[in-house]
Amino acid sequence: MAARPLELWNYRSMQILVLLSLGLQLVLLVFAGIRRREALAVWSLLLWLAYLMADSTAVYAVGHMSFSSAVHEHQLAAFWAPFLLLHLGGPDNITAYSFQDNQLWLRHFTILVVQVLGAGYILYKHIALAGGKDGKLLRRASFLMFVLGVVKYGERTWALKCSTLESIGTSVDTKPPAIHNHFHPQDEVTDEECHLRRAHSLFHICKRAIVDSSVVEEDSGLDEHTSKHSRRAIDGVELWTLMEIELSLMYDVLYTKAAVVHTFLGYLIRFISPLTAAASLVLFQLTPKDGHDRADVAITYVLLGGAVFMETTSLLNALASSWTFAFLSTTRWQWLRYTALCNKRWDKLRRVVVWLHHLVMGGAAGDSRYKSRRWSYTIGQYNLLHFCTRPADTPLTSPLLGRLARALAPDEWWNRNHYSATVEMSGEIKICVAKYMGGLLSRGKFNTGMVRKKWGEDPLQSRGLYHKGILKDSLSLEFQEGIIIWHIATEVFLTKSERAKCVDAAPSVHGVRVLSDYMMFLLVERPYMLPGQPQKSLYQRTCERLVTMRSADPRYPTRASIKDLFRVRDGPNSNSSRVAEREELANNLYDEYQNREYDELAPRLIYMARLAKELLEKERDGTTDSLELVLEVWMDFLIYASHKCSRESHAQKLNSGGELTTIVWLMAEHMYQAFVAEKYDMV
Repeated sequence: MAARPLELWNYRSMQILVLLSLGLQLVLLVFAGIRRREALAVWSLLLWLAYLMADSTAVYAVGHMSFSSAVHEHQLAAFWAPFLLLHLGGPDNITAYSFQDNQLWLRHFTILVVQVLGAGYILYKHIALAGGKDGKLLRRASFLMFVLGVVKYGERTWALKCSTLESIGTSVDTKPPAIHNHFHPQDEVTDEECHLRRAHSLFHICKRAIVDSSVVEEDSGLDEHTSKHSRRAIDGVELWTLMEIELSLMYDVLYTKAAVVHTFLGYLIRFISPLTAAASLVLFQLTPKDGHDRADVAITYVLLGGAVFMETTSLLNALASSWTFAFLSTTRWQWLRYTALCNKRWDKLRRVVVWLHHLVMGGAAGDSRYKSRRWSYTIGQYNLLHFCTRPADTPLTSPLLGRLARALAPDEWWNRNHYSATVEMSGEIKICVAKYMGGLLSRGKFNTGMVRKKWGEDPLQSRGLYHKGILKDSLSLEFQEGIIIWHIATEVFLTKSERAKCVDAAPSVHGVRVLSDYMMFLLVERPYMLPGQPQKSLYQRTCERLVTMRSADPRYPTRASIKDLFRVRDGPNSNSSRVAEREELANNLYDEYQNREYDELAPRLIYMARLAKELLEKERDGTTDSLELVLEVWMDFLIYASHKCSRESHAQKLNSGGELTTIVWLMAEHMYQAFVAEKYDMV
């Protein structure tokens, strides 16, 4: 039995490799879009494996054909070499899996040269030198597919280069914004379609922001007309929706072929590609099949059919893409713009392609073309006190998956993932954040879209509290250290505050908890999205101190629960029975540290207790609405983190659904652009 698979590989290795390469291309074509939104781990793993295996399989197959003697027995196998180049070009909806892949475009270019030479050698040796009238048609088909494969592989390499931040910055300076006036619903154009067109019209702001370039510098090339157009496009629009779509467009630029597809040359290639593949299919159909293995003939038809299908799909998707609307809106050929847009021909084509998608997907497509461009509105949550009140690690309470995870990975990985969760961001929080950002802008706290002052400074200054005391001292800490201290202080404050227990305060309490847990989630799970020095050691010492305090309390013995054995996630809101323990730990922390002067094991807990005490005293004497103050401080944390995060980190996170801080950062850029546009009107 063991010899049979080996014999099969020895005799059919080339057939297996080319079919595997085609199958991987289909997997990439179907599943590449899941990265626009945060997907299940199993689908992300499948896509990652397909992405890695696709290039490796094609490269290995070309090398295998170059040195294998079996090509003499299976002459059609040499005809498959150009298809491997075509597969190395990949589908249009994925070029890079990670942001760093774009930086390696020179490596891809080197591999391109080697693979083209290898495929050319195979064709020359086994087809061009074969001669005979019977091989004439096959030589022509091979030549057509070879040229198509080289062009598509070269296009992918060029797309990787165009997706670097340096190339994007150059394109911003050389290409005009895609300004057009199709803002309002006309005929059958939906609201979502109008949002998408607005996003294209304002996309130059996003591109300037991602390359760390001010959108309003004097030499930026943005004239008064452009600035007024930007403000008109923003006015009366839900900014959150606009930012989500613009970031999805940036995903297209960074991780797909959009930067090269939606150009004159890109469209020309897409018109010629399916015709070339179809011509090769016809030539092969006319080629005599005598002497060729029937399995080889069938595989060749599969490869040709797959090429025709994928290239036709590429053409239809390119023509019906919203990027084509932006291209037509700025083309210098007025006759083309008039024919395609003014006569609604492009809208009709887009509806037909969408209908075909809907038909193929069996009704599952629906508005997926819009949904995939929208953020999921889910943000991570991690609560430090919830984590520190977890059951003791015993055979009766330790989850079974946790034991397996600890055997394969560090405990930290399991703790981060098991005790974190996601929550849907409410409309009230979105409104609060947008209003707060507008207030900062009106008070001059933004300069070219950037935060001008330290985090938390504005909420204290606006209340006359930025003079002395623990409130001001808490802002002199490192940013990530400040998150830890304010996070614990917030839990203590909400536990002991009478105002927080009122029914009318529920929205504010919810907003405080969500933002506090979200910033803590970033610190624990995604520290690269935060500015400042990492505080891993401080976080670990604080956790150890909190666990020690909790375990020393005799009222909370080790719990034994069958549910704990099979629990996959234990997020902050997953277990209501732990809320009382969390509140009790918060009370103990306050009682223990509010009057202490020093703690060798966790000195920052003293800062925390004094901060919570100050907030409670301000609330009791009626001088300050401490709950609203805490909410504004956490919004300030969010805005400051979004602006101080590196542009590379913002770009990197787009390949797995995006992050709230990225949306907030881009929103500030647009709000500042609209603010500058108002100045033009006032001058």
